[in-house]
Amino acid sequence: MLGIVSSQSRPLRRDAQRNRALLVAAAREVFGVKGLDAPLEEIARKAGVAIGTLYNRFPTRAALIEAAFLGILEQAVEICEGALKLDDPWDGFVYYLEQTCEMQAMDRGLTELCAGNITGAPGLDAAKARGVEALHRIIERAQKAGQLRADFQVADLTTLVSATARAAEYGPDPDSWRRHLGFLLDGLRANG
Repeated sequence: MLGIVSSQSRPLRRDAQRNRALLVAAAREVFGVKGLDAPLEEIARKAGVAIGTLYNRFPTRAALIEAAFLGILEQAVEICEGALKLDDPWDGFVYYLEQTCEMQAMDRGLTELCAGNITGAPGLDAAKARGVEALHRIIERAQKAGQLRADFQVADLTTLVSATARAAEYGPDPDSWRRHLGFLLDGLRANG
């Protein structure tokens, strides 16, 4: 009896691998500039392939977003883990914010991804869950040390990071988010 091999389990031909890589690179660029609602036709055009090729490789927008952002989201989790390794809890909190804001200031799609949910992207969900768990520890650690306001919560990070990252779009230079973050950090320090 012959077994049926799905197209998903077979290794991709070289041209299909190349097209997939071109699509992922184009998606990173277009989503990064225009956000996650960017037209898929623009991504296919930028990759130099037909829209049918895009849908053949990525049947849903969520699948393309996951392919484009999973590696970046895993880097964000590594930033959280790096923050937890710093001896001083406040330094860890600041390190996390600086690294995350810098990543998101240059990438609108990443900002939208971190602020929302993508249905049908289990890899992204798993990475985000790991990141949120680490963020709880980063915040709790800084609060226990008396360095971070007691009323600050993980949910506050979405607004803080999104606003800070978007400051780059409105400031006089691309690094204006750093100044904005400095103001916010001054307000987040525990009094006393």
